[in-house]
Amino acid sequence: MENQYFRNLNRIEFVITMACTGKCKHCSEGGHAASGEHLDGDAAAEAVREICQNYRIDSLMTFGGEPLLYPETVCKIHKAATEMNIPKKDLITNGFFSKDRERIREVALMLAESGVRHLLLSVDAFHQETIPLETVKYFAECVKSTDIVIQAHPAWLVSVEDPNPYNAKTREILSQFTKMGITVSSGNIIFPSGNAKKYLAEYFNEGTEYADPYEEDPRDVRALCFSPNGDVLKGNLYQNKITDIIASYSVD
Repeated sequence: MENQYFRNLNRIEFVITMACTGKCKHCSEGGHAASGEHLDGDAAAEAVREICQNYRIDSLMTFGGEPLLYPETVCKIHKAATEMNIPKKDLITNGFFSKDRERIREVALMLAESGVRHLLLSVDAFHQETIPLETVKYFAECVKSTDIVIQAHPAWLVSVEDPNPYNAKTREILSQFTKMGITVSSGNIIFPSGNAKKYLAEYFNEGTEYADPYEEDPRDVRALCFSPNGDVLKGNLYQNKITDIIASYSVD
């Protein structure tokens, strides 16, 4: 019998790694090492196939950390999603995983071949404090030459309209991508957690409760999110089949 908590399940998310090439002061997760644990691509791909045999999945996303530190893993997941006819296949990346132009172009082509359809490129005042813009722009050019739809995906401080210096710098950076013919997504508003709470505290109202935009109702699971160590729901991808993890899930 189908687990009632998953009656509206339609999305799968994979945090490929928490390792990252950036040291962003707005990051909700805090500091990141440049390398570290990452998800096993074969196990993740098999989980995609198993889930899709039992549920209609409309979208899949891979992100991190910086997921393209492990592009083969990303591609295995998206290839499985393509095989299972998941229509919306997204990737969020800061675009900086190598300085080697040949490798950068190779990865862009790999992503297109695996079936990535939409790439959100994290560019803004925060990312560009530690991530070289020219390398990211070259990666964007490589992606743009494929059939992947690419958008700049900024983080805004306080609100999109707020006239703080970070937002002003973000608009300046985004203009360079719009000149390349790359549109800008709605982005996201920075949540006061991790580094953001530490370095940007002056921009948040003390005593105000901010709703976590990524929090999900445990009684109505619409998205399965896999961690780099294989954790998902109350189980682990490497210890149990995802179908068994779903079947045994309960909030009681």
